[in-house]
Amino acid sequence: MTKLSSTGLRWSWLVLVVIGIDMASKLWVMNNMMLHETQPLMPFLNLFYAHNYGAAFSFLADKGGWQRWFFAGIAIAIVVALLVMMYRNRASNRLSNIAYALIVGGALGNLFDRAWHGFVVDFIDFYVGNWHFATFNIADCGICIGAALVVLEGFFSPSGKKATS
Repeated sequence: MTKLSSTGLRWSWLVLVVIGIDMASKLWVMNNMMLHETQPLMPFLNLFYAHNYGAAFSFLADKGGWQRWFFAGIAIAIVVALLVMMYRNRASNRLSNIAYALIVGGALGNLFDRAWHGFVVDFIDFYVGNWHFATFNIADCGICIGAALVVLEGFFSPSGKKATS
């Protein structure tokens, strides 16, 4: 039997950190801002309290509610798959385990919102001039950073395959 501390699940503490920061930040926004209120932070960054009933970029947000459970199911499937991958990974595979933990933490943070509220709380508004990126949250940052690390690992990790002639 494998000791859990020797598997990638050793990095599960990072999942809890992402969930904690995500939930605390969303709770602060919900308790201190009105829906659609903007609070400028920097010349390129605002807090903007929004409810996202869809997925990334409000995809399927206006489809009547079925998407809430559809996206919840996808999140659960991704979380389970990544936890299995972390369990099968050695703890020493830091980059992939950190990436998976960030994605799992972000997915669970947004899953909690979706299940509890019926929407995801978004509040980070990045912009340049009049162009605004889609409003997002800390969970989304975890997911994106984790995904970027997975891609980065693909460039730096040996594939383990030799070319055959």
